[in-house]
Amino acid sequence: MKKGKIGVQMMMLKGKVEELGAYETMRKINELGYHAVEVSQIPMTEENVSELKSASADFDIKIAAMSAALEPMLPGAPGETLTDDFEKIVNDCKTLDCNFLRIGMLPLTVMGDKDKIMDFIHKAEVMAERLAEHGIELYYHTHHLEFQKYDGEYLLDLMKNNTTKLGFELDVHWIQRAGVNPVDFIKQYAGRISLLHLKDYRVGQMDLSEVDFNDMAKFMQIFTNTIEFAEIGEGNLDMNAIIEAGLESGAQYFLVEQDNTYGRDPFDCLQTSAEHLRKIGYADWF
Repeated sequence: MKKGKIGVQMMMLKGKVEELGAYETMRKINELGYHAVEVSQIPMTEENVSELKSASADFDIKIAAMSAALEPMLPGAPGETLTDDFEKIVNDCKTLDCNFLRIGMLPLTVMGDKDKIMDFIHKAEVMAERLAEHGIELYYHTHHLEFQKYDGEYLLDLMKNNTTKLGFELDVHWIQRAGVNPVDFIKQYAGRISLLHLKDYRVGQMDLSEVDFNDMAKFMQIFTNTIEFAEIGEGNLDMNAIIEAGLESGAQYFLVEQDNTYGRDPFDCLQTSAEHLRKIGYADWF
C-alpha cells in the first residue's frame, strides 16, 4: 500500500536549535519518533550544516526539504538568497542529501502588485530550471495571501498556470484560513506537490477580561482574530481526508508545523500531533 512520510517543519524549533544546538534538537525529534525534517528559519552556518549532517546519519532522519528565499524579503534584508548565494545553497543541499528546496513566501515588496508578482513567478520558474540541472526541485510554500484574486484568478493559480517546473508546498491551515476547502484544493494541484504542511485550525478562546464593552471596535478586533494554529487533532480539520488527498495528488512528505504554540513547549506540541496521527492510522508513516 502506498504511503507517505511524516516529518517536522523545524521552523517551530528554531528557538530549540539556538538553545540546544542542531544535533541535540534532532536527537529529541528522533525520540518523539519523527524521521524526516524540513529545515527552515535555521541559519545554515557551517556548524549547523555539520550537526544536521551528523544527526541525520546517527538518528536516521531524512532532510526532506530545505528553505531559501529567491531574493531578499525587503531590500537589504539579511539572509541567503538563491539569487546571490546559489552555489552555497546547492552545496548545502548536496551535503545534506536533500533534493527539495522551498521558498517560504513572496517578498514583501511584491505583495499586492500583479506585475511584480508575475515577474517573481517568472524568476522562480527560471530558478527552478537552473536548480533542476543539479537534481534539486524548487517549491513555493503557500499562506492565505496567495488566495487573493487578480482579474478573477487566485494568485496561486497564476503561479501554477504560468510555470511547469515550480512545485507547490500546500499548507492546509492557511488554505482553510483563506476560506477554501483544503481537500478539494489539494486535488486541483495533483502532480505539482511533493510537500504538504500539516497543521490544524482551531477557534481559540477570547480573552475579554480587559475589554470595555463600550469600545466595540476593540471587542470586534478580538472577536475576529480568534483563529489559532493547532496541534494535529486539536482543531477542526479532517486530517484523514487531507492526508489521503495529499497522497493521491503526489505528496511524499507530510510535515507537521505550528506557527505559534501559545506558550506550550514545541516538543510537547509535536508529541500531541504525533500521537493523534498514529491514532488515526498513520503510525507506519513515521
